[in-house]
Amino acid sequence: MNANEKSPLQLERALYEPKLPQALKGPVFLKEGKPTTSVGDQETIQKLFPNTFGQPVITLEKADKQIVTPIVKVGVILSGGQAPGGHNVIAGLFDGLKALHPDNQLYGFLGGPSGLVEHKYIELTHDIIDEYRNTGGFDIIGSGRTKLDDPEQFDKGAVICHKLGINAIVVIGGDDSNTNACILAEYYAQNKTGIQVIGCPKTIDGDLKNEMIETSFGFDTACKVYSELIGNIQRDANSSKKYYHFIRLMGRSASHIALECALQTHPNLCIISEEVEDKEMTLNDIVNQIAHLIASRAKEGYNFGSILVPEGLIEFIPAMKVLISELNDLLAHNGVFNAIPNDEGRRQYVIQHLTTGSAKVFQSIPAAIGKQLTLDRDPHGNVQVSLIETEKLLIEMTKHRLAELKTKGEYKGKFQAVNHFFGYEGRCATPSNFDADYCYSLGNTASALISAGKTGYITSIRNLTEPANEWIAGGVPITMMMNIERRHGKEKPVIKKALVELDGAPFQFFAQHRDEWAKGNKHYIFPGPIQYGGSAGVCDQPTKTLLLEKGKK
Repeated sequence: MNANEKSPLQLERALYEPKLPQALKGPVFLKEGKPTTSVGDQETIQKLFPNTFGQPVITLEKADKQIVTPIVKVGVILSGGQAPGGHNVIAGLFDGLKALHPDNQLYGFLGGPSGLVEHKYIELTHDIIDEYRNTGGFDIIGSGRTKLDDPEQFDKGAVICHKLGINAIVVIGGDDSNTNACILAEYYAQNKTGIQVIGCPKTIDGDLKNEMIETSFGFDTACKVYSELIGNIQRDANSSKKYYHFIRLMGRSASHIALECALQTHPNLCIISEEVEDKEMTLNDIVNQIAHLIASRAKEGYNFGSILVPEGLIEFIPAMKVLISELNDLLAHNGVFNAIPNDEGRRQYVIQHLTTGSAKVFQSIPAAIGKQLTLDRDPHGNVQVSLIETEKLLIEMTKHRLAELKTKGEYKGKFQAVNHFFGYEGRCATPSNFDADYCYSLGNTASALISAGKTGYITSIRNLTEPANEWIAGGVPITMMMNIERRHGKEKPVIKKALVELDGAPFQFFAQHRDEWAKGNKHYIFPGPIQYGGSAGVCDQPTKTLLLEKGKK
């Protein structure tokens, strides 16, 4: 690509130099903490991961002089859905390796984890890396959702690593991908392959976080992109004054994106899945809540508004959650179901094989939504909630509920709804300064962990609400984040997902203000597009979630 084929922003971002923590601006040494345990099911996790369990948390600190390290070759994998900043993780890894020794090499496995198994790769050079600095997307080497959980896959990966002389693999992915990295690290350690495995925390969903992983990369950028769109829609709604916009936002297993966007834009209503589950709300309860809001606003002369819906909502409604769990078990590798040639036959098969309670729930929902619930599972055995058009379901049910209220004289407004789903719009955006800096730091940290011979770790950057110079870099044993959950009908070790904490500062701030936001049209916020140049207060701000969690707002 020549300069004439790039936008002014692309040319400008190519010149941006990501900021680094002080400890990563020269030679580092690794400070080790105390041995760790897993977040749950300690005995089981220890038995499954005897070689990588119990390792200490590592903090990187500035060293007085460069430590001589052996020449290494490293392979990198982009796993799962895209997230803004992935290219900067690779750039940081590359620069970190070259700073340790100019003869260090970096290979990229193409198309995700399958590239490791199928021996598809390229060597990443300065020329290639420089084309992708500070850009969005995962197109430098591509990504994929192949699940690494089979010893045969591991052995094929070891073959290509030994052929190329690769000493370590870096897996850039979410909780499932880093679970795979943990399993791979244990297998390679157990079999004395000499191949290290390091993970990096990626997911725009924001559900890969804990005390040591303050946020996953991409969350900041994606939420800022969605919030700009929501703000634009609210401005339009406020102008035309005739539409309710139901906006479904990405986030399969947690409502972090919906909550962050609510904090940034102040919609009239934002549903938080974790609260729905905690209060044991039914689908009808949610519809009644929406209808009550619309009726109340109509009395004040407002027949428009914004309603945010988390993508994974349907899985948090208790009765629906039980149904989906049964469907996941029933449809896992179910050849009989897959052989049924028509939708009605499949629907009846499902009804006959569910428990009585779940069968009733399944029969009560529209056939179109029931079909979406039985579509092919993802590689990890989960229902693909992005295919479930929850916002359309809520619109239809709300329409019927408002008609009932109108016959009772309890609603006199006019309801017109527009549905939206914001997902792909944010996944490959040009990373914010925060994500560009954060990801570059994660990549540099991975190079330090590799040079020290570590395996089974995920890179960690903490103190993220402070200037980048004060960030704390290090590594966390992946086993520290593991517990046992049911997947594909079996008990399996996985990284525990981080849900929205209802007693946490972000939700509490939201809960204190949402009634105020529900009224009128004066509370909308219009964030506008991501800013890349200007004061740090505008350009380098982390998410509202991080600021509230750290007591900064």
